[in-house]
Amino acid sequence: MFEVPDDRRYLESHEWITTDEPTRVGITEFAQDELGDVVFVELPEVGESVTAGESFGVVESIKAVSDLYAPVSGEVVAVNEELFDRPELVNEDPFGDGWMLELDVSEDAFDDLLSPEEYREQIE
Repeated sequence: MFEVPDDRRYLESHEWITTDEPTRVGITEFAQDELGDVVFVELPEVGESVTAGESFGVVESIKAVSDLYAPVSGEVVAVNEELFDRPELVNEDPFGDGWMLELDVSEDAFDDLLSPEEYREQIE
C-alpha cells in the first residue's frame, strides 16, 4: 500500500499539491515507484508561470522520461534546487525533501483535483 497524505490534493497523472502555505508540488510515492530510480529532474525557473494540466518539467529515471503536469495554474515562487544535485530525493522522500515547486495560487485552485480518498481508489 502506498502512502497518500491527507493534507494534499492529487492529479490522475500522480502529481500532488499541498493546499496550505507554502503551496508545494511533487510526485506521489506511487509515481516514483513506477518510474524507478530518478536520475534527472528538469524544472521551470522562479518567476515562470505554470498552467493547470500542462507540462511544467520532466523527470528522468532509469526506466523512462516522463512529463510533470501542473495541478493548478500559478507563478513559480521557488524550486527545489537540491534536486539538481540529488534527484534521488524524489525516490527517498517524495512527499518531503523530494518536493519540486512552490507556487503562488488562488484559494479556489484546488476544486478540480482528486481528494486523497479519490486518489487512493485510483491506485488500488
